[in-house]
Amino acid sequence: MTARAASRPVGTVTRGTTNPNRLRRMDRWIAAVHSAELRRVDDPVAVDLGYGAAPWTALELLQRLRTTAPRTRVVGIEIDPARVAAAKPYEREGLGFRHGGFEIPLHRRPQLIRAANVLRQYDEEAVAEVWSRLCARLAPAGAGSRGGLLVEGTCDEIGRRHVWVALGPEGPRTVTLATRLGSLDRPSDLAERLPKALIHRNVPGEPVHAFLRDFDRAWAAAAPYASYGARQRWIRAVRDLAADWPVVDGAARWRQGEVTVRWDALAPLPRP
Repeated sequence: MTARAASRPVGTVTRGTTNPNRLRRMDRWIAAVHSAELRRVDDPVAVDLGYGAAPWTALELLQRLRTTAPRTRVVGIEIDPARVAAAKPYEREGLGFRHGGFEIPLHRRPQLIRAANVLRQYDEEAVAEVWSRLCARLAPAGAGSRGGLLVEGTCDEIGRRHVWVALGPEGPRTVTLATRLGSLDRPSDLAERLPKALIHRNVPGEPVHAFLRDFDRAWAAAAPYASYGARQRWIRAVRDLAADWPVVDGAARWRQGEVTVRWDALAPLPRP
């Protein structure tokens, strides 16, 4: 292998489609659950990996993280050099853009890597290796710190429905479903936005399929609460769901149209 080949970014070019405000639900969740980790270091770095053909998501990530962790810097990383060149005019204090891929070409390990809609085009079998590579680049855990956070998931084109996995240096931690409740007929509507690690496992016998089935049942049982609004129906359904599934967040997040569950409860079963 030549030196030039060895330095080539790891990954493939994505479609690059993006819209302003598309990742707002993911960003707000990150700011709520990870801001303490960002504040505990003097120079926290967050990566927007695969930001696409326009830099809007990186700009928005900077704005949202700085509301709770004002010293945060954001680096947008793209494997397509033309997209990096197009983003350069938007650089400002705390925001930069760099050519690269899953190797995360930074001199220091970031406190956050957000990879939204990046792995959809990959095979399911590739996900574990990508996760492992990215987790190895996160800031390590230490005294009083759980280390950096990788947030990898998928959303629709205008950000109404998201599902993402949160991972630390040790591996997967949780799965979060987030939605605009007014657009929801039933929780299993979110199945089409499951990340690559889960979307092909939404079949009978797999944990994620059982979870969505039980969530739909809890949603149906909570129908009387619909007269108080979709938010109250969602909260009631999640409370019932938590009796059988390891829900790790509380009503403050449920009110946002979210629910977070331990990864090990939804993790795919080994292939025969």
